[in-house]
Amino acid sequence: MANSVIRLLTCGSVDDGKSTLIGRLLVETNSVPHDTINAAKKTRRSGSTIPAGEIDFSLLTDGLEAEREQGITIDVAYRSMTLLNGERLIISDAPGHEQYTRNMVVAASRADIGLVLIDATKGVRTQTLRHLTICELMGVSRIIVAINKLDAMDYKESVFNEIAADISKTIDRLGLKDVVLIPLSALAGDNVVYKTDLMPWYSGPTLQEAIQEWRAPVIAGASGLMRAQLISRADDFRGVAGTVTQGEFEVGNEVTIYPSNKKAKVAKVVTFNNEIAKAEANKAVTLVLEPEVDVARGDVIATSAEELAPADRFSAHIVWLDEEALIHSRSYMLFSGPSSTPAMITKIKHRLDVNTGDQMSADTLNMNDIGDVEIATDIPMILKPYENSREFGNFILVDRLTQRTVGAGMIRHALRRATNIHHQNYELDKAKRSAQKNQKARAIWLTGLSGSGKSTIANALEQTLFANGAHCYVLDGDNLRLGLNMDLGFTPEDRAENVRRVSEVAKLMVDAGLIVISALVSPFETDRNRAKSIFEEGEFLEVFVDTPVEICQQRDPKGLYKKSAAGEIPNFTGIGQDYERPKNPDLVLDGTASLEENVQKLVKLIL
Repeated sequence: MANSVIRLLTCGSVDDGKSTLIGRLLVETNSVPHDTINAAKKTRRSGSTIPAGEIDFSLLTDGLEAEREQGITIDVAYRSMTLLNGERLIISDAPGHEQYTRNMVVAASRADIGLVLIDATKGVRTQTLRHLTICELMGVSRIIVAINKLDAMDYKESVFNEIAADISKTIDRLGLKDVVLIPLSALAGDNVVYKTDLMPWYSGPTLQEAIQEWRAPVIAGASGLMRAQLISRADDFRGVAGTVTQGEFEVGNEVTIYPSNKKAKVAKVVTFNNEIAKAEANKAVTLVLEPEVDVARGDVIATSAEELAPADRFSAHIVWLDEEALIHSRSYMLFSGPSSTPAMITKIKHRLDVNTGDQMSADTLNMNDIGDVEIATDIPMILKPYENSREFGNFILVDRLTQRTVGAGMIRHALRRATNIHHQNYELDKAKRSAQKNQKARAIWLTGLSGSGKSTIANALEQTLFANGAHCYVLDGDNLRLGLNMDLGFTPEDRAENVRRVSEVAKLMVDAGLIVISALVSPFETDRNRAKSIFEEGEFLEVFVDTPVEICQQRDPKGLYKKSAAGEIPNFTGIGQDYERPKNPDLVLDGTASLEENVQKLVKLIL
């Protein structure tokens, strides 16, 4: 059976000819209006060598003015066309420059076919290998390797064979199964839509034929699976709307809703136009369940044959997309479909060398790096291995401070500890422990530059609270680094882990009914937000001790500023490394004011 829509991703290095190839494909399948073709005959890029009156095929895909000015593709350009056999093709022209690999990753996540171009005059390059690796990770089912610009190499079979042998090493290493290698010339049109007589030594398909031959993989006997996108309500109607991911749903099917594990039956299957007896994969429907069990957006509905288990610990592949390097132990937002949760990279297992496939030791991942990591989520999620389900195996990471998408991930498997560790509830809870002490348990988080007065204020506050009968304790950053955190340095990664450990200890103390005071520089807003996120509303009070760096330098109680000036402490906070001022602290204290005044402000806030 023919495919209703085929999604094609084109990728390769800069100047491999992707835009020209797509333009040629569009023109020769009559998928471009005549006025657009006429414009492409008249318009020229800076430095173009195409004769006047001939079509500049590359202009048919570049949509941004910035792209035309630079002569490269920056954004992913999407084009829709109809193949000669009547099938609809959606083309994603991905950027070739390494800087824009993140754009290519997004396009690859939805692609059926990956078209990887190689410039015959340059051979296999690093970006070519990176794109092949990403296509494999993203589950692209067919790879077409187009060895372009054979016209510039006199259509020599030896050139094609040499490049084919080189790229086949990577194909074999990645375990790619469905691969087609095609020699062609996008500029001349050889083997794009029509076969050429200039390469009689090649008997394989043209590019268009290789696209048309593709058929979507069929999972035999797959159970029904759908993620709830919307809850539809009316006077006499309540249904769960979504798109069937795999398998099918039929009236009368028994289903399970995850993560609640509630059971129901499918009473009706409703489309926009009418009721149907059965919904197959990729069909957008509304399921009416009986009984009307509670279902929330992001919940998963599965037929009884599918057994799913929520998990909060995963092993995953990740492609890092942000200019700022990944920091393990920093909290990010993880999005998978309509579901989201705070998440943390707890371990970077290795970084993948795209040239050799070797697993390299790594403490972080930089932009465009591909790595193997372990992730912990605050909320258990229904996710499946990516190789089994693209829909339920993918996620993105978003920086909680900047809201930038920083990573794209593919689930490998849930970790064992995710299913055998459970929170234990006890008869004595936080409310009872706090009531016994006649106080509200809180975490007072003092943040500010070194020398701002945090420890001095924390000490005086503890004494005042103690004198008033409060049960309290100070968690001092320096004291903790002598024991619990003695293994940590002062890199952004170690600072994030330092804050995480202190916040977890503070949470335990709050659970014990205590007022806990922490005094840490904690220079990064994201890390402080992560600390706050693990407490209940109103339990965590962020207090910014605002002291000018000049005053801190004058005080310099530990001699750290002096050492920094001498070059003994690189990237010292406030000097070589920025301190991110709290955006919405619960209280701001003037670090130059009297100690008594600041303590009284804190006491008023707490009691």
